[in-house]
Amino acid sequence: MIIDVHAHVFPDKIAQKASHGIQVFYDLPVVNNGTLSRLIEMSDEAGVGKAVIHSPATTPHQVVSINDFIYECTQKYPDRIIGFMTMHPDFDDIEGEIDRCIKLGLKGLKIHPDFQRFNIDDKKAYNIYEAVSGRIPLLVHTGDFRYQWSKPERMAKVMDDFPDMKVIGAHFGGWSEWYDAVEAYAGRKIYVDTSSTMYEVPTERVNELIRRYGADHVMFGTDYPMWNAKDELKLFEKLELSERERELILHENAERLLDL
Repeated sequence: MIIDVHAHVFPDKIAQKASHGIQVFYDLPVVNNGTLSRLIEMSDEAGVGKAVIHSPATTPHQVVSINDFIYECTQKYPDRIIGFMTMHPDFDDIEGEIDRCIKLGLKGLKIHPDFQRFNIDDKKAYNIYEAVSGRIPLLVHTGDFRYQWSKPERMAKVMDDFPDMKVIGAHFGGWSEWYDAVEAYAGRKIYVDTSSTMYEVPTERVNELIRRYGADHVMFGTDYPMWNAKDELKLFEKLELSERERELILHENAERLLDL
């Protein structure tokens, strides 16, 4: 079993536009179209059994519709798709919407401060952390050398304030700031995923990051639609890992964290 813990999916009518927007934002290639059907097809090609999907709400009024869409995707492929809800710090009923989505069976919550334009440690975002702490994992995009919103140091401060919150730091905890991130999270038990990292970070440095975070706190992710799972797995295979460490990263950590 392989579980992809980091995939973005969009409604068919806007998927291509949304995927292009990601490409423009990061100035990186986006090789897939962002639809659910293509995610399933890509996963089948690579032997990925399950995928965690999410999509950030860039405005408060998008929250409910995105969460409904994510839920619908989980119902189309209940054995393949795991849904994470979205939330925006300016949404009117944060606790109520999180409660609703948990009852629907969504397994976690994803935020992207750079897309959503708020500081991770802004006090208004604390309403989100209070509502998920001790209940479901928080997947957070941290790291971007161009912006201050998602700095790993900010997330480390939030983790200190919410010690019971299970946090997944996307992209080894800090996209484009991988080495600063691992220092920022030192002494804190953060989970990280491998997405949007191995294309840039040399194999020996990825091995080092895994050692620093611990193989029991690293999970495989593709960042679909940006990359193909087959290509990401080829890069993963180059890492100097034991068979036990591979099993942890490819599925066991996600199964434990998400109670699958």
